[in-house]
Amino acid sequence: MSDAAASMRRGPALMRRMRLYGIGALLVLSLGVWQSLHQWQKTHAFLINVSPSLPNWAFLLETRQPPGRGSLIFFRPPLSPVLVNNFGAKPQLFGKHVYGVPGDVVSHEGRTVLINGRMVAQAKTHSRKGEPLAIGPTGVIPPGCYYVGTPHKDGFDSRYALIGFVCKPAIVGTGTAVL
Repeated sequence: MSDAAASMRRGPALMRRMRLYGIGALLVLSLGVWQSLHQWQKTHAFLINVSPSLPNWAFLLETRQPPGRGSLIFFRPPLSPVLVNNFGAKPQLFGKHVYGVPGDVVSHEGRTVLINGRMVAQAKTHSRKGEPLAIGPTGVIPPGCYYVGTPHKDGFDSRYALIGFVCKPAIVGTGTAVL
């Protein structure tokens, strides 16, 4: 048999083998991508904001990133009649900026909130629906807790006793605005 004839016979067999190798490589690659996405999904989420207290409406949530001053955090607010009246029986996660970190000192001058002597917020006396709002906590922010807020005048945040310091058990993760 000539070399040319043998080469022609091997051609289709070689092509089938190469196709099988290609399919196998594609399956292995697909499995790797799926595993990576599955792992990423365990620690990330995409959130939609319906509150006017933050200027953005879409956020990427990261559950393993520790909060720091200026971070945007998402947390489960403590349930109260005022919260239910304003946000429903099952409120969405709250998203706020971290204004104070453990060790910072929160004080008030009237309804003005200061952190380490610097003004960060002004607390209202009543909610948008007329409920009285007690002013939030003062003193040293404890370990694992944060003072959170937004620049929005109607933000429902650490300015008020009903939210207070936001501590690790309530924090779902940190966020990055995407839209």
